Order: sequence, then structure tokens, then C-alpha cells
Amino acid sequence: MSVGKQLTKLLEGQDPATLDVQTTAAGPSGALPLTDEILRTWSSGDLFGLTQAAGMGWEPERLLDPQFLVLSTQGGVRAPDGSPVALGYHTGHWEVGLLVEAASKAIKEVGGLPFAAFCSDPCDGRSQGTTGMFDSLPYRNDAAIVMRRLIRSLPHRQGIIGVATCDKGLPATMIALAGSRSIPGIIVPGGVTLPPVEGEDAGKVQTISARYVHGEITLEDASVAGCRACATPGGGCQFLGTAATSQVVAEAMGIALPHSALAPSGQKIWLETAIRSAYAVKSLSDNGVAMSDILTDDSIHNAMVVHAACGGSTNLLIHIPAIAHAAGLRRPTVDDWSNINRQVPRCVDVLPNGPSNHPTIRFFLAGGVPEVMLHLRNLGLLKLDAQTVTGTSLGDVLDWWEQSDRRTQLKDRLVREDGVNPSDVIMSPESARERGMTSTVCFPLGNLCPQGSVIKATSIDPSVIDDDGVYRKTGPARVFTSERAAIEAIKGQNVEPLKPGDILVLIGRGPEGTGMEETYQLTSALKFLKWGKEVALLTDARFSGVSTGACIGHVGPEALSGGPIGKVQDGDVIQIIVDRNELKGSVNLIGHGDTSFSP
Repeated sequence: MSVGKQLTKLLEGQDPATLDVQTTAAGPSGALPLTDEILRTWSSGDLFGLTQAAGMGWEPERLLDPQFLVLSTQGGVRAPDGSPVALGYHTGHWEVGLLVEAASKAIKEVGGLPFAAFCSDPCDGRSQGTTGMFDSLPYRNDAAIVMRRLIRSLPHRQGIIGVATCDKGLPATMIALAGSRSIPGIIVPGGVTLPPVEGEDAGKVQTISARYVHGEITLEDASVAGCRACATPGGGCQFLGTAATSQVVAEAMGIALPHSALAPSGQKIWLETAIRSAYAVKSLSDNGVAMSDILTDDSIHNAMVVHAACGGSTNLLIHIPAIAHAAGLRRPTVDDWSNINRQVPRCVDVLPNGPSNHPTIRFFLAGGVPEVMLHLRNLGLLKLDAQTVTGTSLGDVLDWWEQSDRRTQLKDRLVREDGVNPSDVIMSPESARERGMTSTVCFPLGNLCPQGSVIKATSIDPSVIDDDGVYRKTGPARVFTSERAAIEAIKGQNVEPLKPGDILVLIGRGPEGTGMEETYQLTSALKFLKWGKEVALLTDARFSGVSTGACIGHVGPEALSGGPIGKVQDGDVIQIIVDRNELKGSVNLIGHGDTSFSP
């Protein structure tokens, strides 16, 4: 084909019928429900909004119904049969549109006028080890601002339904709703994808490259595992990473319906949550209950307690204070987190923390957040007067859950389907202690982190913990200024290979460097390589919620702020001590090579 013909085909098309252009249309039938008062007092924008709504096909006689906004992170384009027309960034927002549709229909059913708006979100798993990770945490703030603007751009909205699933989209949605203090609001969690019948979960499968390079899996194994890991098309990953923890925290705060976090995406029980959430937000609006009546200091406290009991993602140490700030509340401090984690036992056995590593669907069937809260209520750790989107207190909700048919039937389902005792997933504190489960988060100090650091102490491999419950590690530093160089060392490519006993130090990756990127590519590789538990990681970056092991992040001051971590050199000797029982720890530079520094 000549260049001229190619250009003609591109610019003019091939179907002559495309030139049959219509120039007028009859317009919607009926008339706007205007009154003398409306025409005299409403703004031109409000009046034109009615015209726009009629133009989109809504029944004119219902255009004065109370307005509700369904705000979501929907991504991708699905055909009516669910097949992909254009892919989303991740399964977490792939089926969210079904929840939006269900909630919108329910709003109309109860006399409301639903509007839907979208601010899609990226995938932290997809961007691991790429420059896309530099935009991960900044996206949360940008998206929260965009969502707030979308909320304010519908000035007569009487309630907001936020539908979101994953690592940054759901925290952004919670921040946006928290900042809309005088308006009723509710979160609909986007749920979880199921694990494959045979294969690997979505956390482990992210290590196929490192394991293949070290000869631990074959090319065929890697190919099959990578294809099967997301066994159903929608929902967040099957582990209690940042996405799942954010869903749990939303429910614990009282801004999502009881037992709504971690429902299996695409199933009836998941879709029903959106419908009931629409009923709930309409009821909140009718009764004048605003977000500020629910999101209080007590609800923030409850979220922190449940986070500790579940062994949640360390990223929520960033997100919960941001939500509190948006709501005009006091931001939790390191001391607050430390005190709660010392009081609260971890009692949930779920990926990635172990010991048995149940997927999140089993956590849901075992009773989910309200089941955890029953144990915490018995310990006197919750603020039971905190209000919830049900219109009643947390204490009343837990009384209902304890006698609920839903609770009994779903636990029975877990036994029948998977042969798993629900009490082996969500345990009593006594049973959890007997199985070696320890509290969640520790904040080590030392001459390399004088402003502190963060480690999920409960996730350190038990085989490298001393009999007294203390992790002790002394080893030579291997310093890297890029994640690419660090993963090459783990794989033994292009640079001197990382060895068991080394302490990997990754610097310049904090907020002033690369936007405080996640480093799951490194932590996951170390977890699933046979020798990886013998390596510790120290960084001013942060971690994915699925990270485990002796991984110390959030080091302050960061390297680019002049922090001591930025002065560490290859061969420096670092000592790490983490007491998992007392939740105390230290990270100190103690020498170089064979030379020890004086205290």
C-alpha cells in the first residue's frame, strides 16, 4: 500500500456510513420539575445540572431526589460478559464497577439520585522494582485531593459511598471521606481475589525471578505459577498486605459495615455489601449522622488496636495518621503505636505472617474483623461507645455479631469447604501465644536511626530467633543506593553476590529521595530464597504490606537529610537487636571490618 493510501485509510476511514451525520435530536421527553421558587432562587449551575441529568436519560420527575455520590477507583473496561476490553492496572479495581452499579441501584430504590465518579489507582505490585514505585505514595495524596474536589463539585450531595480496594486507592478514599466531615459517608471495601486450587499466592509469586535465578524453580513452574496466582478476576491480593489491612482498618474505624472487609470479589455476599451500604448511607443522611460523628479519636484507637491484633501492614502507620489528620483529629504518635502494640496480642493467622499462612478468604469466613473484636472486647481494649455506620455503637454491633446466624453459617462453610477450624485462623490470645505468635510492630532506635525506625517484629522467621524471643544479628554492611543494584546482588548478577550473614543497607530511598518507595522486590526475594532469612535489611524506604523478615525501614533521619544511615560503608559492622516480647529494638554501627568502635 502506498503512503498516500495509508494516510487516506487512517484519516478518512473505510465505511461511507460514518459520514451520515445527524445534526439535531428530539431531546428527552417530559419536563423538569421546576417551581416558581426554584427559578427565582437556584443558581444557574444548579438549574443546568437538572438539564444535564435529563440529557443523560434520568427520569425528569425524579431529578429533585436527594443526591448521593458513589466515588470509586474503578479501572479497566469490562465487556457485559466480564471479559476484558481494556485491562485495569490490577484485579483490585477490575470488578469495582459492579459494586458501584449495585450501590447506585439501591440508592435509587430508596428514593435517592445516584451520581458516580471515578479516580482510578495504580498497583504497587505491578510497580515494584520500577520507576512507577516513585509515584506510589504521592499518588495517595494526589488522589485524595482529586476525590475531595469531586465531592465538592457536587455541592448538594447528601451522602458519599466510597468504593475502593487496594494499597493507595482505599487510603486515598478514606482520607477524602474523612475530610468531608459534615457529610454522611461509608466505605465499601472491594474485597479479595481467591487463591488457586494449586499454585502460589500473589505474594510468593512475585519472587519467581529470584527463585528461578537460584535454581529453586524451573521455567515451567514459574510460568504456571505466574499465570494462576490471581485465581479470580477481581479483588485485592490473598494476603494481609496494605490492601487487605486497609479494608480491615476501614471496618474497625466504623466507617464500613460490619463484616464487609475481605469479602470474595464477584460473589453474592460481596455484591450484597454494596447494596446494604447504600441503605446505610441513606439512613445516616435521613438521621443527620455525619462522618465526624463516626470518625473520632475512639474510632482511630479501635483501628490501631485491630491493626495490631491482625499483624497488619506497616504502611497503615502512615495511612491512619493521614486519615486522622483529614478528619481534624489528633494524629497517633510513635508512643501511641508502641503502647497499643505492647498491650494487644496478635491473634490472626493469615498470610504473610504465619504460622500457617491462611489466605484472606479464610480470615473472612472465620469471622473477619468482628470476630477479632470479640476477643479484643474480652480484653477490654476497645472503645465500645464508638459509633458506626450502622447507626449504633460498636458495642451493639459486637452483641449482634456474637449471636449472628451469618457468623455461624460462614464458620461452618469454612469447615466444609477447606476443612479448617475457624479458631485456627482467628485465635484466642491464649491459643495464639501457645503457637508462638507475638505482637506486631516495634520501633528500634540506635546510632543509625536516632529518630527511630519500624519493623514488623512478628514476621521475623522464628528459626532465627533466640530461645528468649530476641532476634540478634551482627554482620557486615552491603550498601546500595538503588533497588536495581540490590536485587542484582540478591540474584548474584553483575555485582558481588549478597551472602548469608550480610546486612543489606539501601539508602537514598526515603521521602526526599524516591518518594519513600516500597522495596518488596527485595524483601520477598529474601523471604522465599532458602538462605534469605540469614540476611537483614535496613533502609530509609518503606515496605510492602506483605513484607516479612528482619526488615527495618522508615529509618530516620533519612540519608538525604543527613541521617547516619547515609554514611554507612561496605564492610561496616552493624548490630541489630529486636526483642519480640518486649517490643524493643536497637540498630547500631559498632565497627568496621575487624575493628570495633568504642561504645
